Amino acid sequence: MEIAVVDYSDYISRNQERRDQFIKDLGDSFANIGFAIVKNHGVSKELRDNLYNSCVEFFEKDEDLKKKYEIEGIAGQRGYISKGRETAKGADIPDLKEFYHIGQEVPEDNPYNYPVNIWPEETPSLKKHGLEVFQTFQNTGRDLLRAIALYLDLEENYFDDKIEKGNSILRLLHYFPQKDLTDIPDGAVRAAAHEDINLITLLMGGTAEGLQAKTKAGEWINVSPQPDEIVINVGDMLQRLTNGRLVSTTHRVINPRIELLHTSRYSTPFFLHPISEMDLTCLDSCISDEHPKKFSDMTAGEYLNERLIELGLIKM
Repeated sequence: MEIAVVDYSDYISRNQERRDQFIKDLGDSFANIGFAIVKNHGVSKELRDNLYNSCVEFFEKDEDLKKKYEIEGIAGQRGYISKGRETAKGADIPDLKEFYHIGQEVPEDNPYNYPVNIWPEETPSLKKHGLEVFQTFQNTGRDLLRAIALYLDLEENYFDDKIEKGNSILRLLHYFPQKDLTDIPDGAVRAAAHEDINLITLLMGGTAEGLQAKTKAGEWINVSPQPDEIVINVGDMLQRLTNGRLVSTTHRVINPRIELLHTSRYSTPFFLHPISEMDLTCLDSCISDEHPKKFSDMTAGEYLNERLIELGLIKM
């Protein structure tokens, strides 16, 4: 099953035929496999390289320094999350990764009670470039959701007020190197098979191979964008809202070949979340006798909390 490659400039053009084809291709790919690849997405090579360099600078710091920015009590929603902290839903072994979370820059009144961002003083460029990428992906993600709204026969701006101050997160991911196979616990991989929590994910800059998606037939296929392309996938929240019409596909990052074990892999997913109050009740238009309602009613905030517990980031 092929993952569609679409051109973001088609959607933002004034050419209705190009826009309509973009909407169809993106929506059909989301319905068939839950993934699409997007080119001309708004993040320049310069910005991508700047953020990558900042990530390398931070993650090469020693463990004690990085842990200064790992804050207890906020469920890993901001700042550093150290090695061994996150375990995929249903897995017993933590993933072989560490990461850093950037969220909305919140005002003093902060009506949604989001945690404030945490910035490493040793890597000041991380704030500048991280926020630039965050805002760019926020804008691109909004337009992609507008296209999806039209695909679902909703008002184009259906998602706008639900994501304007949403709890979106930019994750700076480092899959750290291993000396040899004896360094890897039995069964451990860079990212075990999982589905994303949010509405959609925009993924930039995997610096090495490894990302795979699981088809409806149960086969794993490689997801291999070009360096200037990003990967988009459906999250569980959008799957719930559409009663499974759009598919939150299981995906993973496998370990590299033996000769590449000593190398790092960096990537930057942007998890586009709505506000906590968004109602994820299945759309009436996605429910029928052939497709009965699959999911219970809940808000985005309730679902996020449930999943953070499953990931081990909230302790019960």
